Amino acid sequence: MSTHQPPRTDTPPLLNRPAFGTDFIWGTATAAYQIEGAVDRDGRGPSIWDTFSKQKGKIKTGEHADIACEFYDRYESDLRLHKELGLDHFRFSLSWSRILPDGTAPPRGGRINEAGLAFYDRLIDHCLRLGLTPWITLYHWDLPLALENQGGWPNRQIVDWFTDFVDVCTKAYGHKVKHWIILNEPLAFSVLGYFTGQHAPGRRGFWNLLPVIHNTALAQAEGGRMVRQNVPDAQIGTAFSCSPVDPFTPRDQNAAARVDALMNRLFIEPALGLGYPSDTLPFLSDIARKVAKPGDMERLAFDFDFIGLQHYFRAVVEQSLFMPYLWAKEVTALRRGVPVITEMGWEVYPDSMYRIIRQFSQYAGIKKLIITESGAAFYDTVQHGMVNDTARTEYHQQYLTQVLRARQEGLPVDGYFAWTFLDNFEWAEGYRPRFGLVYVDFRTQQRIVKASGRWFQQFLTAENETSKRL
Repeated sequence: MSTHQPPRTDTPPLLNRPAFGTDFIWGTATAAYQIEGAVDRDGRGPSIWDTFSKQKGKIKTGEHADIACEFYDRYESDLRLHKELGLDHFRFSLSWSRILPDGTAPPRGGRINEAGLAFYDRLIDHCLRLGLTPWITLYHWDLPLALENQGGWPNRQIVDWFTDFVDVCTKAYGHKVKHWIILNEPLAFSVLGYFTGQHAPGRRGFWNLLPVIHNTALAQAEGGRMVRQNVPDAQIGTAFSCSPVDPFTPRDQNAAARVDALMNRLFIEPALGLGYPSDTLPFLSDIARKVAKPGDMERLAFDFDFIGLQHYFRAVVEQSLFMPYLWAKEVTALRRGVPVITEMGWEVYPDSMYRIIRQFSQYAGIKKLIITESGAAFYDTVQHGMVNDTARTEYHQQYLTQVLRARQEGLPVDGYFAWTFLDNFEWAEGYRPRFGLVYVDFRTQQRIVKASGRWFQQFLTAENETSKRL
């Protein structure tokens, strides 16, 4: 037995679980394609990420998620570990192509894969047996390939295809799952997938962008309405990637406003009935003129019970003549000489968490905010059977301190989901960046709880720890 002990990372004095209140939600967030594996088993159809990740040069490490964390087979033991860490809420997504291999539901000629439905049924039941509250994300980027072959998100029919998928899922699980997230980071999958081509399906071109934005915003609202119809007592939200935006110099104020409109306003404002932020990004006015059908603009709004904020870093930007329509570019953390940078190249800047909560809380139509993702990738190494990830522990402590600050000021932030539970397939970055509270050896599938995971365990079960010491 090793005598080495992980270095203790003390909790800041003001940070304790009771300070957040008894109703504050603690959990982790995951995504189907990033952890499940089993991509060709039990009737699952291919997704855009299955094919994209096999194309040369698309994934930085040349990897794919055919096996990933083997969560499909290991979910029972993984969820027990999740519960042991004191995290009582588990967010996961449903693989659209595992449930509807052809992408479409029976009314449109597709078929339901009963084995896929049964897997998530078992997963949900196991959560409930353990006392874990399941939170379902309906779309976390893994569009069925069959639908991409029919045009994907630029095709107006996607709104109906997605609403049918939501209908199938809510009828299957709505009697026991009461927390639903419609879309995960619509900005990311629309811009990176169909404009810059960095993510699946890897399409590029401005002509895709406006239809994708509009169809995504419509699907977000129609999906919400379908959940409300089938699960009247549900808590319904949607999750946005968001960052406060700072100008690099005083002359970059207008550039910062344009980036803020893209990063933070683009999908929340239509959902609130405010329309697209074309006041700051004039090209968006072409949606109403050239893309939308009669009645569409009114259909964009939906009364969400909560909004999920997925926050990691602030954005610092400057004017640029080389980025059409936006006329701005990011000033990287490295260029700015930031002292703490994650493996993703992101600045660790805790105050930005408070600022983004405050920014979104200014909207009159928002009832509740949940931090549905936050976390950091650092270079993790296993030494003496342990992973002493002090930097990640400090990240969560510092960002949680800012969440608490916002909550104590009366801002409506009611939960925190760490990204992520297990090290996983990090999209175009492959397996190298590790965000997990639990280390995964992808060769052996061994799990090792990192020091950050142990910190959460101690933080969330402090009463039990105290009684043990006594």
